[in-house]
Amino acid sequence: MTARALWTVEAMVSAMGAERQGQLPASIAGLSIDSRSVAPGEAFFAIRGDRRDGHDFVVDALTNAALAVVAADRRAQFPGDAPLLVVPDVLSALRELAAAARRRMRGKVIGVTGSVGKTGTKEALRLALSKDGETHASVASYNNQWGVPLSLARCPSSTRYAVFEMGMNHPGEIAPLARLVRPDVAVITTIAPVHLEFLGSLANIADAKAEIFLGVPPGGAAVINRDIGQFARLEERAHQAGVERVISFGEHAQADARLIKCALHARCSTVEAQILGTRFSYKIGAPGRHLVINSLAVLAAAEVVGADIALAALALAELQAAPGRGAPITIELSGGSALLLDESYNANPASVEAALGVLGRSVIGPQGRRIAVLGDMLELGPTGPDLHRGLADAVVANDIDLIFCCGPMMHALWHALPANRRGGYAADSAALEAQVLPAIRAGDVVMVKGSLGSRMAPIVKALQRAYPRHETMANASVQS
Repeated sequence: MTARALWTVEAMVSAMGAERQGQLPASIAGLSIDSRSVAPGEAFFAIRGDRRDGHDFVVDALTNAALAVVAADRRAQFPGDAPLLVVPDVLSALRELAAAARRRMRGKVIGVTGSVGKTGTKEALRLALSKDGETHASVASYNNQWGVPLSLARCPSSTRYAVFEMGMNHPGEIAPLARLVRPDVAVITTIAPVHLEFLGSLANIADAKAEIFLGVPPGGAAVINRDIGQFARLEERAHQAGVERVISFGEHAQADARLIKCALHARCSTVEAQILGTRFSYKIGAPGRHLVINSLAVLAAAEVVGADIALAALALAELQAAPGRGAPITIELSGGSALLLDESYNANPASVEAALGVLGRSVIGPQGRRIAVLGDMLELGPTGPDLHRGLADAVVANDIDLIFCCGPMMHALWHALPANRRGGYAADSAALEAQVLPAIRAGDVVMVKGSLGSRMAPIVKALQRAYPRHETMANASVQS
């Protein structure tokens, strides 16, 4: 079966102002910036990154790709008959193609940002909206200056709903992304102490996230967390940007999408909520209070874009934690199994507290323990030691039995922990690995989390190598 065309080459040439070279196909089926995974029929964009230049991989990419998009100043290094679209700058060309994708789109677009919960909320929206019509969403955490244009340019013209995640760690980074995406609904999940090293305060973080409102077209809406201290500031920024409709969500009595009650379980949650005047009861297939709160934003946004909200609520029962973001993995040890919660993708104070909450509700086996393996939370600036130290309260409140720490910042938490909860400390994750592996026993539930720069994912992989591994859908140690 022939793949559906994503773009005609003629449309690409027109959008990007490209010059043709070689024998080109009439259309392409997809877009890629990775020569290792580019599929037959796709176009390869030779993006210049901080460490690598995509032009160095064009020849490899063209063994599969239908064509490559290259910069004019690198054209001479390729054969004259190579199938190329030649542009002044490849990233700029990708942005122009993304803008063309947005212009041709007739469906509704939702943009998501926030200090925590962007990817999870984007994935929940993808799931919820797909029950009502063709839905497109950015893959993984493609939320930066190249990820957002790539995700938008990949959007088929037939899409009914599209969801894009937008991230930043400096002021001014979201505004151009928002103006490119032009979201009909802009969601801000929460404001938390993340990237304080570059932004300095929660107020500055709120202002940076509020840049998403600058892209909302007339008649659009903002969906904002009503429970946070920056709600009024965000609401004001939305109105200043010309957004007339602001919808709030949370536990607050005045929230438009309001949590009435919920039951938090080890594997899922059940929720009762009032969404824009209508009462709903639904289940969320992954655990965590943060998912419960963000589900209110998901359903509010679904209602605003005209989706079937009843179908959207039912769909949330299928939500699953993603690898690196709480995915449960069973590991087999002598005498039984243990559960590994892979939270290794990233970390900040809010997300670590949320992960400790999930760990605290996990049901351990006989003789089992709740164990957290934590690496440094980065980019917190001068407040870093205090924010690490402050996690001790969440450790105690969630009845975590043992903490293994690594990194200079986590040393502050290590000293703040009660002696009976100290499992081990090391300068870095490589050194901590040797302490963690022999400490795990049957019945344990182990959560691994830290910022990307803390390199906690290798500990997850080491546990998987040391013990047989399989994804768990029904684990005896953890029950809902």
